[in-house]
Amino acid sequence: MTTARTGEPDIDAKITEWLSWDKNKETLREIADLVEKKNVEDLRHRLLQRMEFGTAGLRAKMGAGYSMMNDLTIIQATQGLVKYLVSSCPSVKEKGVVIGYDGRHNSSRWSKLASTVIINEGVPVYNFSTMVPTPYVPYSVLHLGAQCGIMITASHNPKEDNGYKVYWTNGAQIISPIDQGISSSISANLEPLPGSWNTSILSSSPLYKDPLQDIVKSYNLDVLSLSHSKDTNASSPVKFTYTAMHGVGYKYVLEAFKAFNFKPPIPVKQQVDPDPEFPTVKYPNPEEGKGALLLSMETADKNGSPVIIANDPDADRLAVAEKSSSGEWKIFSGNETGALLGWWLWKSFRQQNPNATASDVYMISSTVSSKILNTMAEKEGFSFEETLTGFKWMANKADELMKKGKTVLLAFEEAIGFMCGCKVLDKDGISGSVVCAELATHLYRKGLTLQKQLDNIYTEYGYHLSSNSYFICHDTAVINQMFHCLRNMDGTGKYPTTCGPYKIKYIRDLTTGYDNSRPDGVPLLPVSKSSHMITFTFENGCIATLRTSGTEPKIKYYTEHKPKPETGLDKAGAQKELDVIVECIKKYFFQPDKFDLIPRPVEL
Repeated sequence: MTTARTGEPDIDAKITEWLSWDKNKETLREIADLVEKKNVEDLRHRLLQRMEFGTAGLRAKMGAGYSMMNDLTIIQATQGLVKYLVSSCPSVKEKGVVIGYDGRHNSSRWSKLASTVIINEGVPVYNFSTMVPTPYVPYSVLHLGAQCGIMITASHNPKEDNGYKVYWTNGAQIISPIDQGISSSISANLEPLPGSWNTSILSSSPLYKDPLQDIVKSYNLDVLSLSHSKDTNASSPVKFTYTAMHGVGYKYVLEAFKAFNFKPPIPVKQQVDPDPEFPTVKYPNPEEGKGALLLSMETADKNGSPVIIANDPDADRLAVAEKSSSGEWKIFSGNETGALLGWWLWKSFRQQNPNATASDVYMISSTVSSKILNTMAEKEGFSFEETLTGFKWMANKADELMKKGKTVLLAFEEAIGFMCGCKVLDKDGISGSVVCAELATHLYRKGLTLQKQLDNIYTEYGYHLSSNSYFICHDTAVINQMFHCLRNMDGTGKYPTTCGPYKIKYIRDLTTGYDNSRPDGVPLLPVSKSSHMITFTFENGCIATLRTSGTEPKIKYYTEHKPKPETGLDKAGAQKELDVIVECIKKYFFQPDKFDLIPRPVEL
């Protein structure tokens, strides 16, 4: 192997360090090849930058270097995590850590490397012997009484990526200051300790346990708390089609359907088995539309199935589609599915608990999601909480409420994430799938459909029409400039007061900590300077939020229009007005031509 160097001291020192620490032949060769080719720019990116450990843990492209996911960075992350655990939570040596992994390249190996590092610190590990859905890890943390959970997954990201997701002792994703403590501990424990690479110790260590059989059994017993018609589900009038999107979900959805007494769903055979190459989809994300669900629709059509249930590859997200009377397929947005689930879970809870105090019952959604649950709460008397974007916030809020004796029925986010009940304190596409199956069964028995019931919900609670999408931008400086222009509209030093012909009533900026709807001008939700997020409330009732993504090179926008009753707008009129507002937001706020932003592809 070459020992040539670039001539740049900082890079050369990191090359020497990498070649002495890394024991994986493939990633060693990657760095050596870059050195031979004197590819200084790539070496800088890989070795002088580190992945940032945040509230989502780690997620990045797989490859050699400190800025990427590989054996060495997995060992470093786990060393830092376990050192932090032992120092801050000594009981971890009794409680242990849960580790799961999905079907992506390297996931199984990295779960074993992480297990090895943790066991070398004298901490027990519950490592699943096969790939599992992400929600099984937070469930297991609570069920086993573990101190921490780790899931090796990159969810619905492209096949080149992988990730490392961390849950705390309450079963929810970590939030500050825990993430900061772990990050500091990683930085202080970068050199691999002796034995870190020796996964052979797992076969003989008494600290290494496989929780698979126990968790599959207990999860499917606990998920029955969400069932309201188990005795009649076997005769459901609905045939369901299911796709795992080349991920891990199929056999676990089968178990959940069996627990609810449903017949097995019809599998999309080309996508039902785990395949890290995701060969039939451009992006393994059912949120991306008909392109991702095309094979599901073909399978459903062949089998006379009117409802499709889809999970993403780690089965924490859920998409639902229904065939209309015209023969067209309707893919429900996350907001629409959230409205249906909110209606169903409240209705079912009320029937089974007629004397419960409504105000002690909660539903939760993120600030970029539909406000339909809030509207339902105002009319029905239950309580509603809004959080920042991400299930780490919603799950920790649910945990806080439960500790006060409250009941949490649902948390959801528009990005097709749903947490039904609180047996899993994270989005869960497995339980969500079977709850949606029971909801659809109930409706079809009454001569309704999912779409008809959604229309009924809008009739009862008012239209909540949404339009969400994104622009792609890989240049952080350009993104910063775009948001600077929003905070300094036309060089005035002020936020915009209009967007095209539409007047803006309120502005909330969770990056700078500004909210002119509040008497003190300070937002109720937490402020973070690490990302951009601005919400505009228009005088006509529309709300629009622009924010950067924490895991992808995207600038996202979320809009929802709830027209005021006095406007007299019907659904078509409200949708038309929303479409015009969205075009104005693109033109005047994003300014894609000025900033060279790439629009979301029309069909993926």
